[in-house]
Amino acid sequence: MLLAIPVALLAGLVSFFSPCVLPLLPGYLSYASGLSAAQVTAGSRRGRVLAGTALFVLGFALVFVSGGVLFGSLGTTLMQWRGTINVVGGVLAIVLGLVFAGWVPFASRTVRLNLRPRVGLAAAPLLGIVFALGWTPCIGPALQVVLTLALNEATALRGALLALVYALGLGLPFLIAGVALDRFGGTLAFVKRHHRTLQVIGGVLMMAVGVLLLTGGWDVLMGLLRQWAAAFGTVI
Repeated sequence: MLLAIPVALLAGLVSFFSPCVLPLLPGYLSYASGLSAAQVTAGSRRGRVLAGTALFVLGFALVFVSGGVLFGSLGTTLMQWRGTINVVGGVLAIVLGLVFAGWVPFASRTVRLNLRPRVGLAAAPLLGIVFALGWTPCIGPALQVVLTLALNEATALRGALLALVYALGLGLPFLIAGVALDRFGGTLAFVKRHHRTLQVIGGVLMMAVGVLLLTGGWDVLMGLLRQWAAAFGTVI
């Protein structure tokens, strides 16, 4: 978990900076708060924007955590095939990393549900659920890496924790933007200009996790971390 948690957090951040999330950020905040995109961008009614964004994040976090619980539970049942699961998960992570980096053009098309709940705070959690389900083909590569790690951890609790950390990695930038989108215009413009580079870096990192799972390097790192943690003693 010492290594899996930072990977899950990074996967969430990578998903946020993907082409299907960051460029549409004002639109997400607008729908979640029930305000116009111009009001959100101008920084008006920050309390309402923050509340709507938090409910939106809660909606997609519920979906991701449910998936983490499912994969973690399956991991308990499938522990006897852990080696095979690591190989399959590693290959899948490498392939999805290639897709995320844009190096598999025919697989880079975005498919999403064409559902849109009524705007406003009451609908914000539902919007988050629709986001989690509808944008899965786009954010799916990064999410799949986290679910593979959840399967590897082999408990529902650990799977839920990894999925929650992923949701935080994706959701915290949403919350920051909800509070001060008007102050981060320059930062967002810089990220948009370099989103291709960020996308490639994210894909390479996902492939690196896949290689570790495929070659057994992940288990070696786990062993080293356990030895490192066991070396600590109680300080009196």
